[in-house]
Amino acid sequence: MLFPLTETYTHQAPVLGGSSYHRAVSAIGKKIIIVTTGDPIPDMIEKRGSFAAMIQQAIGHLWTGDYAGFDARLEAFPHPREADAFIITGSASNVPNRDDWIVRTEAWLREVVAAGTPTFGICFGHQLLAHALGGECIRNPRGREIGTVTIHRRTEDPGHAGEILFAGLPQHFQANVTHIDTVGRLPPGAVSLARSDGDEHHAIRFTPTCYGVQFHPEIDAEIMLSYIRSRREILASEGFDVEALEGAVTTPEAGQRTLHNFLRHVVLGRSVETADQVVSAEN
Repeated sequence: MLFPLTETYTHQAPVLGGSSYHRAVSAIGKKIIIVTTGDPIPDMIEKRGSFAAMIQQAIGHLWTGDYAGFDARLEAFPHPREADAFIITGSASNVPNRDDWIVRTEAWLREVVAAGTPTFGICFGHQLLAHALGGECIRNPRGREIGTVTIHRRTEDPGHAGEILFAGLPQHFQANVTHIDTVGRLPPGAVSLARSDGDEHHAIRFTPTCYGVQFHPEIDAEIMLSYIRSRREILASEGFDVEALEGAVTTPEAGQRTLHNFLRHVVLGRSVETADQVVSAEN
C-alpha cells in the first residue's frame, strides 16, 4: 500500500530552463516513490526522521512533484510504472542473508528495471539492485567502511555514464559512507563508475535508467557523526581511530549533486521527452 510521505521538504520551482519547461514537466503529474528497506539509528530517527525524510531534504527544491512511499519489508509492491522514479533506501539488513522480503523485493525490482522506470539505489538499495540483476553481494573483504571517504571516478567510462551521474564533479570527491557488505560481482552489462580505497564499486550504472551508489547522498555531517559515535566501541575493536574518523567528517556537496544529477538527467529528462510526445500527439 502506498502512502503519502508526511515528512516532506518545502519545494520551490527549480530553474531548469524557463516557465514553459516547468509547465511541460508538471503537466504529466510527476511522482517519486521512496522504497523503504530499513530505518536510521534511533537517535537520528528522533532528530531527522526516516531515510525517506533525509532523501527528500537532500533533493530539496529540485523536485516539485509528489512523493509517496512504501515499506518493502511489509507491503505489496506498486506497479513498476506507477512512479516517475523509484529511490531505494539504505538498511541495516544484509542482502546475502536472503530474507524472504529481500527475495520478493528483488523480483519486483527486476520488473521495474525491465519497464524502464528510473531507479536509484542507495547503499543497501545499490547492493539489492546488483544482486537482483544478476550480480553478487558479499561481505566486504576489505572490512567495514565508515565516515567521509574519497571516491575516485573511473577513467574508463563506456558510454560516458559517469558524465551523467557525476556531472560537475572532479575526478576525486568526498562522500559519506557506512557499510559492511559490498557488490562483489557486477551484473551482466553493468558498468562500475567509481571506487574508493575501501570499496571497488561505489557507483554503478546497471542500465541507462538504473543507477546505484554505495555512498549515502542523504547523509550529512550530523548524521555521519551520530553513526560513528553510536558504533564507537565496535569501531575501536576493529582497529579504527575513532577520533580521527570524527575529525574527518564533513557534509560533502558531491553526494547531493549525484542525486540531483540522476533526477535532472535521467528522471526529468525522461519526463520532458514524455511531455513533448504528449504535446505532439495533441497537436
